[in-house]
Amino acid sequence: MKPHEMHSAITTLREEYITWQTPAVTIVAQCNGSPFKVLISCIISLRTKDEITAQASTRIFARAETPEAMAELAAEEISHLIYPAGFYRTKAAQIALLSLRLVEEYRGIVPDDIDELLTFKGIGRKTANLVVTLGFGKPGICVDTHVHRICNRFGYVATKTPEATEIALRAKLPPEYWIEINDLLVAFGQNHCHPVSPRCSNCRLAGVCDRIGVTVSR
Repeated sequence: MKPHEMHSAITTLREEYITWQTPAVTIVAQCNGSPFKVLISCIISLRTKDEITAQASTRIFARAETPEAMAELAAEEISHLIYPAGFYRTKAAQIALLSLRLVEEYRGIVPDDIDELLTFKGIGRKTANLVVTLGFGKPGICVDTHVHRICNRFGYVATKTPEATEIALRAKLPPEYWIEINDLLVAFGQNHCHPVSPRCSNCRLAGVCDRIGVTVSR
């Protein structure tokens, strides 16, 4: 994919997006989700299917919507609420600790700075970027496995890790696409451009995608 072709690709992805299932964390953000809710749902979503993330987020926010309320819960109760999310016990302990830290050190206010968020145990660049973009509407590029895989499949970047993809996109991707690129490519990856055997035969982006690494497709 040549740099100028990304503009048309984004337009096409926007048109297709309305026909796909919206990512669970985005739904949380759209439904009057606070930065705290975005943060918690993002933690739950790691290595977890979207439908499980949505269900777990609904249960835990019905019990605690703020850092103050969450800090009152034992990790065991949190793990019960978010089960069967992947690594639910580890995530429960993390949620309990970060909620307590937010209350004690930040007056219950989630930081809107990526570097500050990265000081919290267990929060990586993907989560930090997602909180900043979806929770605060500030510039950032959230790169998960879908964004990393598809941008390399497009031939738009040539990187080995999500972190390297973020750096490459910050240097190359027009800023007006930074916030939405995650939503668009996550939905695209979940519904059409699958990791194995993507649906290339009826893909509207086939004309601009270099199909890097694709050996089998439908």
